[in-house]
Amino acid sequence: MSKQAFYKRLKSHQIKTNNERILILLVKQCRNKIGQHLGARKLHHELKDEIKNKGIKMGRDKFYTFLKTHRLLVPRTKRFHITTNSNHKFYKYKNLVSNKVPTRVEQLWVTDITYIKTQKGHSYLALVTDAYSKQIMGYKLDSHMRTSLCTDALKMALKNRKYPSEKLIHHSDRGLQYCNPTYTLFAEKNGLTMSMTEKYDPYENAIAERINRTLKYEYGLKLTIKNTKLAQKIAKKAINIYNNIRPHLSLDLYTPKHVHVNQNVGYKSYRKNKIKLELLTF
Repeated sequence: MSKQAFYKRLKSHQIKTNNERILILLVKQCRNKIGQHLGARKLHHELKDEIKNKGIKMGRDKFYTFLKTHRLLVPRTKRFHITTNSNHKFYKYKNLVSNKVPTRVEQLWVTDITYIKTQKGHSYLALVTDAYSKQIMGYKLDSHMRTSLCTDALKMALKNRKYPSEKLIHHSDRGLQYCNPTYTLFAEKNGLTMSMTEKYDPYENAIAERINRTLKYEYGLKLTIKNTKLAQKIAKKAINIYNNIRPHLSLDLYTPKHVHVNQNVGYKSYRKNKIKLELLTF
């Protein structure tokens, strides 16, 4: 090898090493801002302009390979804890949205409860989400799983409604809290039409399940938190990022807040299995 070729290769190696250091820093900064479990496509979408400005030539596929090489891909995890108790005597409503997709915001709200581990036991997070925009409209995190947890989350959602005159379906699982007459009467009094899952298939409430997972695995709510008060602060920050900053693949990489205001994307289902979906109409 000639002296010239040696120094040329050395310089190329130094540039590559420096670029990798820059990319690792950018990835860590982006994940610290938006979420630790932000996937490869979303990371590339957020960083592609900055990568270009740094003079680094890297497409999406090469970026994915870079993440894999440096062990920066998001590891897969599983869910174990069950929060739904449908073994009760309260009335269970029919599923009005099975295999149907919303055509606008505030046409369908989905609800669910997920657990949060703390050093003093489990706390619980109730969520109300708009199915079209994926925006979290209301939430409540507390150390109990009583009906009031879900009612408080719904109260916040109703307060945040942008189109209160439109017809709205409230979809949930058949859990005790959502079937409790205290809850259903409050919902119907505020003009909501009740709908519930009829099977134990998680895809019957896929949006709620997906959002639970995102909040827990991307924003630290999966970890064992010191206490409920701290968990409430973390949840508030996480939901703010989720609604206003985090890009969503199902929203063409827009944020839920943007879509809720503009309604400029087509609805995408979280179902992985092939099934014919119909438009949701009243």
